[in-house]
Amino acid sequence: MNLMTKQLFIRFLGIAFIFTLGMIAIWACLNTWLSGNIWEGMTVSKSALTVEYCEFNHTEKFFHQSMNTYSNLAYFFFGILILQIAQYDYKNKENTIQNRLEKFPLLSALMGFCFIYLSLGSAFFHASLTYLGQRVDMNGTYSISISLLGIGLYHLLHRIDFSETTKKLWIVGLLVIIIAFLPISLMISSSKLLPVMILLLMLLIAIHYFQFRKQKSFILAILGFVLMFIAVKIRTLDVQKINCDPHSFYQGHAVWHLLTAMSSFCSYAFFRFSKIQPL
Repeated sequence: MNLMTKQLFIRFLGIAFIFTLGMIAIWACLNTWLSGNIWEGMTVSKSALTVEYCEFNHTEKFFHQSMNTYSNLAYFFFGILILQIAQYDYKNKENTIQNRLEKFPLLSALMGFCFIYLSLGSAFFHASLTYLGQRVDMNGTYSISISLLGIGLYHLLHRIDFSETTKKLWIVGLLVIIIAFLPISLMISSSKLLPVMILLLMLLIAIHYFQFRKQKSFILAILGFVLMFIAVKIRTLDVQKINCDPHSFYQGHAVWHLLTAMSSFCSYAFFRFSKIQPL
């Protein structure tokens, strides 16, 4: 059966869950066996110096901020899920009824790897609270935004039939942009750059929806931005230390990780799945 069934998608979810449980076990062992001394000598981030987030900084532990570190596994979960979808699309790329993103599995693969990159990068930052970790964390965040914008722009050019060579060049171009954002992020504040990227993605999703509204899910389109809106509000409250308990199991920034992971996946799923499919 060429079309992805709900049963197969549930299987992919299960596999992603198992991989995530494995990562939880690995991270828990590292946090038990290693101490905070491993980060000594590395430049402390501005975020740590200004106590940007509510969670208490346990400098003696390998994970300085446990909840803000473990919560990054939400990105890992969706990354593994998307990589499975990419692999499935690659195996079925000769299917003539695939939609535009299904016919470009490399783009889905890039999206999946960016999720995992952010998961590891943000975990590195919250575990160490170092300047290097903060740079990798932000670049991981931009990598997901850039990949989603690349997917949106690819769909905006739906009248152009991309050759396999063009698709590879598209991926290389996105990778170059992601790398270029390492210095760019130092020149432009994320408080200005990220909202612009989110608005551009919103515009691309709106255009694509109105062009193909019979095939695309309005719920996924809206859900991606509703979740992002809620995430931003919760992150703002966390930074402002409103209802803040540094030692609580609940941490607003950890919820931000969960909601932004879900939001980004919803935006990806809007392009990847069509109403005409069983899923």
